[in-house]
Amino acid sequence: MAITAAQVKELREMTGAGMMDCKKALTATEGDMDKAVEFLREKGLATAQKKAGRVAAEGLCKTLVADDAKSAVVVEVNSETDFVAKNEKFQGYVADVAAQALTTSAADIDAFLAEPWALDTTKTVKEALAAQVAVIGENMNIRRFAQVKEDNGFVASYTHMGGKIGVLVDVETDVVNDAVKEMARNVAMQIAALKPQYTSDSEVSAEYIEHEKEILLAQIQNDPKESQKPEKVIQGMITGRIKKELKEICLLDQVYVKAEDGKQSVGKYVEEVAKANGAKITIKGFVRYETGDGIEKRQDDFAAEVAAQAAGK
Repeated sequence: MAITAAQVKELREMTGAGMMDCKKALTATEGDMDKAVEFLREKGLATAQKKAGRVAAEGLCKTLVADDAKSAVVVEVNSETDFVAKNEKFQGYVADVAAQALTTSAADIDAFLAEPWALDTTKTVKEALAAQVAVIGENMNIRRFAQVKEDNGFVASYTHMGGKIGVLVDVETDVVNDAVKEMARNVAMQIAALKPQYTSDSEVSAEYIEHEKEILLAQIQNDPKESQKPEKVIQGMITGRIKKELKEICLLDQVYVKAEDGKQSVGKYVEEVAKANGAKITIKGFVRYETGDGIEKRQDDFAAEVAAQAAGK
């Protein structure tokens, strides 16, 4: 099949690989983007498995914590432009959505959209959204929400870049004071900045580890120098690289961004705060929403549009 320049550009943005390498990968995988990413990773040509090229939708992530801090919610509401995302009416509407999502019993977004709108029960949440679209004059979407509850501690929250990123942290603890709250906020900031995928390595599935080992083995086999090393050495290299990767994607194993020695892990930081305050603290989990994560943004070619209009098309 014919590979388009747009496909090559998208793959370059996702992986950081060269143009010709991307074209070769797409040709080899018949245009399958996910398989092309895998192809480049196996060849050691993908500098990062990024999704930045697809993350471009606008809107806000809003967190809301209950008065007793035992429960909290994060919602994402999308708009077409950043201009509308900064609009006071839009921000007020997102706050109303978060308030309803905090106490909803809906199991998913479809059920949430179908329930009565708290501020006008003659309408559903979806119908109230349509009314807001008419008022604001731009397409909007309540994309997702997540609740976190913790009876034996509290839920901490953090928003970054004016609502571009929203984070909730589930903290189980027998001591709740300013020091512990500050620790939880610092951990939430860590999550916002370094985007971990798991809380600890115990959450990582065996299937994920095996898949990564296959990728790493393929990379080594495609390297003329590394492929000549003894099997025992190769397996040691793979184990070492897996450990390094886990330290990057597991929150408690990540290097704490405020570590004075530049080495202390998030887990050790939490232990340090717990010891100093005579507390038992466990970071049980987290939720991280980033506005537009995984959504492809429409690319308007205004020059072509104007030219078409001028030509009377």
